[in-house]
Amino acid sequence: MINNSKKRKELLKHMILQLHSGEAPDLVRNRLVELLRSIPYDEVVEVEQELISEGLPVEEVLKLCDIHQMVLDGHIDQSGAKPVPAGHPVDTFKKENRELEKVIDELEQLFGQVKTIKDNDVKQWLIMVHTQLNNLMDVDKHYKKKEYLVFPFLEKYEITGPPKVMWGKHDEIRNLLKTSIEAVSIEGSISADEVATITELVLLSAVKGVSDMISKEEEILLPICMDKLTDADWFSVYQQTNEFGYCLYDPQIEWKPEGIDVSEIIYNTGNIIQLTTGSFNLNELEILFRTLPIDITFVDKDDKVKFFSIGPDRIFTRNRAIIGRDVRMCHPPSSVHVVEQILTDFKNGKENSAAFWISMKGRFIYIEYFAMRNKEGQYLGTLEFMQDLTNLRKLEGERRLLS
Repeated sequence: MINNSKKRKELLKHMILQLHSGEAPDLVRNRLVELLRSIPYDEVVEVEQELISEGLPVEEVLKLCDIHQMVLDGHIDQSGAKPVPAGHPVDTFKKENRELEKVIDELEQLFGQVKTIKDNDVKQWLIMVHTQLNNLMDVDKHYKKKEYLVFPFLEKYEITGPPKVMWGKHDEIRNLLKTSIEAVSIEGSISADEVATITELVLLSAVKGVSDMISKEEEILLPICMDKLTDADWFSVYQQTNEFGYCLYDPQIEWKPEGIDVSEIIYNTGNIIQLTTGSFNLNELEILFRTLPIDITFVDKDDKVKFFSIGPDRIFTRNRAIIGRDVRMCHPPSSVHVVEQILTDFKNGKENSAAFWISMKGRFIYIEYFAMRNKEGQYLGTLEFMQDLTNLRKLEGERRLLS
């Protein structure tokens, strides 16, 4: 057993360079297992950093990333990792991963049906896969929080190589997911054999990419981040997370680090938002949207959900996991074409509103979409307005006195 840090890192570096030179992964793995029961997560990060510093191109480390992750699988020691408080950004990352794993499980069950699926069942199968891939695409927000909020702090502590490698893997996974969604969105008829081919060549790789990244995060990245980042660093990440939204998960626990005066950081309630017809402070504006008996959702010009109100009686459930998500992915595949038509008509100036009304569980619901434009007529986004008109439709006559 090698229990010397320097020797372990030398062995791991040698192993990765063997992979680089074309050595068979299984053979390298067997050698590693013979010499090491495990290797601490921080040493894996240090070795990647050293290899890049010594001249091994980031692109080459990226190519080897999946291979050496497979070789190390089950042999990374996290016994020294710090505990993670509830509500902490790392706790949220892990909770998001648990939700992603549920989607992965659903997709794997659907993939298991491919060998026996009949031609007349293909359309429904594609719809179900499309729905779950839309959910899986929510991982983009998870990755952006790492890239724009966490990685800068790692670079501050001179850990630059591994974030570059991981960002490259994120981009690979994004492309695989986009290709997968396009593959299951093919118009016209498609046979069971073609579905099997698409699954084998495209879909499995996308799902495996997300699954492998979860392992890389939880075995290596997040433990090293817990070691390096201070509570002040993490609180900065925590504050800015709402700008990117949450991935399939809405945190219910507020995290306040000990020893930091958060009252000066979170909100300045005297901060005035000045509008052309008056002003609000932040607290008043928050309460205004909670008081209005309507539901409002704002989608920006890039089709990303930016805001939703929380009224006293919500019509449809919303949570912060939709913030930053493409609005198309918030709808079932069967109605996406309607969303597309509304957005297209708003953007090209053909329409300024679109209204719908439905009966749902004994309630009469009115839904209207409005194109938001500036003074020059430029499209800024779409406002969704919903109201329960059940009781209003029953009104008759007049009421002029307070009751």
